[in-house]
This record gives sequence, C-alpha cells and structure tokens, in this order.
Amino acid sequence: MNSSSSFSALPSRAPHAHTSVWAADLLRSRIAEGELLPGDKLSEQSLAESLGLSRNTLRESFTLLDSELIITRIPNRGVFVASPDADDVREIYAVRRTIEPACLAWGPELDLAELGKIIVEARAALEDADIPRMASANQAFHQQLVRSSDSTLVQELMGRVLARMRLVFHAMSDAPDFHSHYVEQNAQLVQLLSEGKRDEAAAALRGYLDTAEAELLEHIKAAAE
Repeated sequence: MNSSSSFSALPSRAPHAHTSVWAADLLRSRIAEGELLPGDKLSEQSLAESLGLSRNTLRESFTLLDSELIITRIPNRGVFVASPDADDVREIYAVRRTIEPACLAWGPELDLAELGKIIVEARAALEDADIPRMASANQAFHQQLVRSSDSTLVQELMGRVLARMRLVFHAMSDAPDFHSHYVEQNAQLVQLLSEGKRDEAAAALRGYLDTAEAELLEHIKAAAE
C-alpha cells in the first residue's frame, strides 16, 4: 500500500485551492491517471498542507469523493482510495454501455486525429509491454470518445467513471493480456469511424464492453477464491 507521500508532486497553493470542488477534481484526476491506487491512505494533515487547504475544506472534498465511491472512510483508521468490487464493476459498465456507444453513434465533435494519436501511443506501450502505459492510453481513448458528446455534464460523469475504472484496472495489473487485446480493438473502432460507420462502431463497442466486464468479473471472482 502506498503512503500519503504520494502527494509530494501535487501542486501547492493553487489559485482555487480554497474550494472543495477543486480539491475533489484534483484527487479524482490523480486517481484516473493511476497516481493514487486502491488502498492508498489519504493523510488529512499532509494533504491539506500540500494543497494549501483548510482541513474543513479538505473534508468537504472527501465527502464529494465518498459519494462517488472513489474513496472509503473507515472509522478510527482514516480515508483510503477505494478498492472496487464486483458490484462496482457492474455499475461502471452499465454507465459506460449507456454513454460511450451513444457518443460513437451521435457525438457531434468526434476527433479522429486525436483518437489516432492515442492509438499510436497505445501500440508503443504494447510493444514495450508497459501495462500502466497501456492502461493510461485506454483511459485517454475512452475519455476522448466522450468528449465527442460536446457536453460538459456527460464529460464530468465520465470523469467520475474513469476514476473508478482506473481502480478496477489496478486489479488487472497481474493480467497483462487484459490491456493488450484492447489496443487493437480500439484501433478497429477508429477504422470504422474513419469509414463513416458510426453505428457499426457503436455496436462493436457495446460488445467490447460486455466482454471486458465479464473478464473483470471473472478475475475478481477468482482472486476472492
């Protein structure tokens, strides 16, 4: 388990550090980027000092993240980054199946060039057998898909889902094939989109998400036995 020293790289005294929403956004992004892992303890004192926050404001940000199931408060022990279970996986994929295929089919701001750049990065990570980099590229790919919605609310929701998704991905760190076979599946989605086959891409993504959910649930089940 990592300690609260993980926060040494976080910016201090940021312009909006007086707001709990700013702090929650920052911590959520660190989780989505894989800088904070399941089980990491969030030290209230050191984190408040490093961010230039009052402890009351930091507690408000913890309340926001707790409501999103991204952190867990344990009485007499402290605050920890959450460790998702099977129910969390089912909920995450229910949201993803609703949002992402719709963005592929109808998103008005689809950026094929940016998606192509992410595929290049993912393939480079695959060649280097760099699992965290593959996971980051996958996160970036799906985040970019949702940007095509041109909706701030949808993107905010997806930001919360991706933070929880990163915690789920951590459970698959000992299963590199989980990440590797989605590199080319993402590339195939881009190919379909480049051919104007948006409905086909949306259908392919729904199947892809079903497969990923089943694989994650099987892995969690096996780890618990």
